[in-house]
Amino acid sequence: MELNIEKIRSFFMSDRFAMNAGIVIDAVESGSVTCSMPVTAAHLNAAGGVQGGAIFTLADFTFGVHANLECASGEETGMTVGQSCAISFLKLAKGKKLIATSTCLSKGRHISVYRISVTDDLGNFIAEMHGNGFTIHKKV
Repeated sequence: MELNIEKIRSFFMSDRFAMNAGIVIDAVESGSVTCSMPVTAAHLNAAGGVQGGAIFTLADFTFGVHANLECASGEETGMTVGQSCAISFLKLAKGKKLIATSTCLSKGRHISVYRISVTDDLGNFIAEMHGNGFTIHKKV
């Protein structure tokens, strides 16, 4: 499978929530996807830390990109949607950017499982999410 990052970025431009959050697809490979998001005032909670929902949005988007690489590349007619996700917040982010990296733990015809690690640009391990996806195959 050929992974054209510009084609994949174009496919996900319609994800308005992620785009409005400032998320960028930085790297795509069959084994991993990396996305990042600058930390702005819009991402902060009342205590001045990064809002958990902002961290989850970055992790969830990275999961979605990885689970749908074939679809975004035009090589598959199936779309994978989130079936369940569990996130653990481990440390406060102190940097100016968050980076999420997804690895595929298992990918079957319908069910897939991904691990997404979130760090800040200072190297702090911020969160880890496990996402289970369900692939809906469309008839062509």
